[in-house]
Amino acid sequence: MTRSTLQVSDNKSANTIKFLCSYGGKIAPRYPDGKLRYHGGHTRVLSVPRSISFSELLSKMSEMCGSSVSLRCQLPNEDLDALVTIKSDEDLANLLEEYDRFAPSSMKIRAFLSPIRTMKTPSPSPPPSEYAATSPSPKSLSPSSSLSATGSSPDRKSVV
Repeated sequence: MTRSTLQVSDNKSANTIKFLCSYGGKIAPRYPDGKLRYHGGHTRVLSVPRSISFSELLSKMSEMCGSSVSLRCQLPNEDLDALVTIKSDEDLANLLEEYDRFAPSSMKIRAFLSPIRTMKTPSPSPPPSEYAATSPSPKSLSPSSSLSATGSSPDRKSVV
């Protein structure tokens, strides 16, 4: 490798961040020492420009996983029990600053991606008066609520 090629390569790596992205698995204690580790799922490397915005980064990560995700990252020299949630450009800048302080030459950030759970909101039910007027009675919906031949329910005694 020539000196000029080496400089270009160094400049390129200084402007690039690599995320080691794990998704689809879970963090669980390891037997026998109980230290947390990531188990199952997939792990991929995502290389992005250092100038990337949080929304662009999250978009790339979501595309990689195939669904919308939330991002938590491991700080340098910390275990998996101290993950930091990244939700904004400021959070991302703070994370990069931490990595610059501890490991400026090897910028590989351990990222854990979790699918965003969307809560389904039930559709609003109509007001009670409207509901009663438009809905059939529960007896007509249930085939088990049989009526006797006289039209009375089996638990009532008919008076003859």
